[in-house]
Amino acid sequence: MSSADRPATRLATRLAFLVAGFGIACWAPLVPFAKARLAVDDGVLGLLLLSLGIGSVLAMLLTGILSARYGSRPIIIAGGLGLTLVLPLLAMAGSPTTLALALFAFGAALGSIDVAMNIHAVEVERAAGRPLMSGFHALFSIGGFAGSALMTALLSLQLGALVCTLICSVLMLIAMLVTWPRLLRSVSVQEGPLFVLPHGSVLLLALLGAITFLVEGAMLDWGALLLIGAGLVTEAQGGAGYIVFSIAMTTGRLGGDAVVARIGDRATLLWGSLIAIAGFVILLTAPFAAAAIGGFLLIGLGASNLVPVLFRRAARQKVMPAGLAVAAVTTAGYAGVLIGPAGVGFIAQIGGLPLAFGLLAALMGLVTLSARIVTTSARQGTAT
Repeated sequence: MSSADRPATRLATRLAFLVAGFGIACWAPLVPFAKARLAVDDGVLGLLLLSLGIGSVLAMLLTGILSARYGSRPIIIAGGLGLTLVLPLLAMAGSPTTLALALFAFGAALGSIDVAMNIHAVEVERAAGRPLMSGFHALFSIGGFAGSALMTALLSLQLGALVCTLICSVLMLIAMLVTWPRLLRSVSVQEGPLFVLPHGSVLLLALLGAITFLVEGAMLDWGALLLIGAGLVTEAQGGAGYIVFSIAMTTGRLGGDAVVARIGDRATLLWGSLIAIAGFVILLTAPFAAAAIGGFLLIGLGASNLVPVLFRRAARQKVMPAGLAVAAVTTAGYAGVLIGPAGVGFIAQIGGLPLAFGLLAALMGLVTLSARIVTTSARQGTAT
């Protein structure tokens, strides 16, 4: 048994995904506290939050380069420890400038571990000889749920934002100390160029990644407003759709490896995207709330295993180094999360939210149409 196929290595990979999801989710409940503490308006808060995105994207680009030369292990460690150290600073920042710097550092840590853990995961999956990526991504979702739930619970106990972040940081530190010695010593080290402009099949994979992440972001930011605007639920019940979507996506990923092992990457992309499109159709035509919630369920199940498959194909293509390809897909996906929801809002302002969600369904259709291309070109190393 190679070191990449040991249970301890798989555990370390799962913990890295768990820490990444947990860390970013811990920040979300702190946003209202930061806004009140600094006494800033929504416009300034939006600029501050942009610092997190800028830090993430820059770190993702750099991580692909560093991983190609030094492997993913040191970057996973640095990123995980960075989340641990910076999280309390988000509760301490006393001015917009210091919070912007802290968010930039937090985003950089998140972007670093995000790319590196996916590079590490494809190596572990390759050594195992069977699909594992969906299960790894499920741990990110579980970490997100656990982080937001724990931080919310701690804040509700009136412990203070700093104490709450310190508790969460200690938990992440323990997880990283368990992860550290079990990570592969060297993963996907490249001796070639440190930077290669994404091209060929990698560009298509990056586009599909951006679309899939865009759908996830739109469900979070606009799903409740769509339900409320259609008169299907009250404002208090608006979050029900996203809750069902999240549960469906996590459940789909927990069982996704078995599904992919049975039907393959191409069928997973094809049928997963079709199920998601069917969910959009139901959501947009639902005459009552239960049917609309069913649409959220189908979108979550259909989209759940698309991203893990896209990362796997990025690692297997031959047109550029695997680490740089994974970084390109990750960065494009994050750009979809950052820019996409704003685009949805722009389209909604012109033609309404139903039109915007209809366009999301159309974009998901590109995944359906590209399923054969990406699973063929990635395997052959061509840009077909």
